[in-house]
Amino acid sequence: MEGIITLLAMVGIIVMIVRFMPKKGVKYMTVKELQPLLDDKKYVFVDVRTEKEYKEAHIPQFINRPLGTYLGDLPKDRPIVVICQSGARSNKACKELVKLGYTDITNIRRGMNGLRAE
Repeated sequence: MEGIITLLAMVGIIVMIVRFMPKKGVKYMTVKELQPLLDDKKYVFVDVRTEKEYKEAHIPQFINRPLGTYLGDLPKDRPIVVICQSGARSNKACKELVKLGYTDITNIRRGMNGLRAE
């Protein structure tokens, strides 16, 4: 019985590690590295937090597309920069964008929490 519990715990840990690992084809940057890009019109900035979180505080250049909404209508010919509160939801959104065929995707590490920390 202990062996089964240990095996299940190990499988759970592996699943969590794989789920939060960086996705191939996704770049990462900090909020500090993001700052100089905000006025560059070639980028599409996407905030995947809830509407409530977005209304409470957001970076003006970012459009709100809560995680779970369809992202396939974003332009494929422009770099996409994705942010959330901590980086976890934006990582999921980046993985979804890769599945949809997007190739120039950047996730903001630590998300809005990183903005507050700097």
